[in-house]
Amino acid sequence: MLLRSLYFGDRQSRQELSAATGLSPASVGSVMRELIDEGIVIEVGSVESDGGRPRVLLRVNPAHGHVIGVDVGETRVRVELFDLAMTERAKADYPLDRHDAEVVTARMLDGIAAVLKDGGVGAGSIIGVGIGVPGVVQREPEVLVDAQTFGWDRVPLERLLRAGTDLPLLVDNGANTMGRAELWFGSGRGTTGAVVALIGSGVGASIISGDAGFPGASASEFGHLVVVAGGRTCRCGNKGCLEAYVGAEAILDRFAEAGGIIDGGADQESALAAVSHDDQGTGVLAETVRYLGAGIGSLINLLAPERVILGGWAGLLLGDRNLDAIRAAARLHSLRHPFATTSIELCRLGPEAVALGAATLPVEQFLTG
Repeated sequence: MLLRSLYFGDRQSRQELSAATGLSPASVGSVMRELIDEGIVIEVGSVESDGGRPRVLLRVNPAHGHVIGVDVGETRVRVELFDLAMTERAKADYPLDRHDAEVVTARMLDGIAAVLKDGGVGAGSIIGVGIGVPGVVQREPEVLVDAQTFGWDRVPLERLLRAGTDLPLLVDNGANTMGRAELWFGSGRGTTGAVVALIGSGVGASIISGDAGFPGASASEFGHLVVVAGGRTCRCGNKGCLEAYVGAEAILDRFAEAGGIIDGGADQESALAAVSHDDQGTGVLAETVRYLGAGIGSLINLLAPERVILGGWAGLLLGDRNLDAIRAAARLHSLRHPFATTSIELCRLGPEAVALGAATLPVEQFLTG
């Protein structure tokens, strides 16, 4: 309890920790002595008190250990090294043109080795490696990943990684890890009821609920909500899914079908950036906003979240120019009362939030002992 309070409250005195947790000053003093002796907590100056001795300020020691966050996306694998204050120390980025499990695993292992070397950190300093992946993650009896868009069916990801690393591994859905990053450090701070939508090549979401300290997160196949009965064929094989209209791959396909011209040599992100202006007047962008608004409106009607947070590289690209239009479209497809109590915001942490959120997995395990 004290470690969590200190981690999220930044610098605090023993008196402030006692007030925040309800623990006695004697209990706080005893535990803090142990944590300081172990190097987990350090003293960082003091502040004047009312008539008494200055109060010593404490914080979690950023150098006590390091964590690694891995974002397995459709177009790249990104690996980042952080200290315990979640300050980035090194980063590696590898493009993906194939999704074979062996290829993706090799990129992840290459990235882990690269950030350890570039960050000048030994493996013994690593508390754990958090990994955000697309699809459904099963953890019993071993970590298995089903990612339909990757062609993965019960891929034993942890077992594959164990061939190249002995570091502690924690795996979760990428939308969930992005949601965790926003809850800890971004637009979701202070809420226990939010939906964080991840829009990249595909579409996913994380549904947040529960205790304000460590809210629970569950992955949602938001992208496969049907918005057009019998509509466009989705990558999942069904027809009319939201992803078939607002995922980056689908937007580019619809743009080309409408007569728009796309630079054949551009990567997906550069191509979508050009389409986001839609200077060719195809109307695809306005149509995309309407479909996305309809999807968000359905989330609001079903879940009545306090916030809907739009993220992912494609979501941020769309939202940066069209957030008011997305809100207006969501309002048209929402009941009046739940819409009035829900805010629609952009992810504050940018497209690298998945890796940052993945790194919080071992940090949470550390904070909870």
